[in-house]
Amino acid sequence: MNPSRVTQTYFPPRTNHVTNTAALTSHVSGKPFQQYLTESLNAPAKSRPLSMSQHAVNRLKERGITLDAPQMERLETAVNKAASKGAKESLILMDNVAYVVSIVNRKIITAVDDGSMRDNVFTNIDSAIFV
Repeated sequence: MNPSRVTQTYFPPRTNHVTNTAALTSHVSGKPFQQYLTESLNAPAKSRPLSMSQHAVNRLKERGITLDAPQMERLETAVNKAASKGAKESLILMDNVAYVVSIVNRKIITAVDDGSMRDNVFTNIDSAIFV
């Protein structure tokens, strides 16, 4: 670097761009963000709905598997039972379909129908539930 060609770099004055977090509110609930975050983190797992990963949605479509409301309720019941036993990742077998579910995140990770189940190995599970 040539010392005679040193340029000065401009640094703007430091300002606090973060506003008071108590003033930030959720557009959905109208609650302060901090309150919404605290309530969400402290909410019991049972109160959170069961959701599906994009991978599970794709597998359900590919394999022609449909889930109606009563089946979703049965899956939720199985997830709640697994959670009460301390399970983290479960294989739930229901109506000739195997679902791998993250109990902690309450998310269906994948689904395998009986035609695709042969010679499959399910890994990273700590429990199995037969519904």
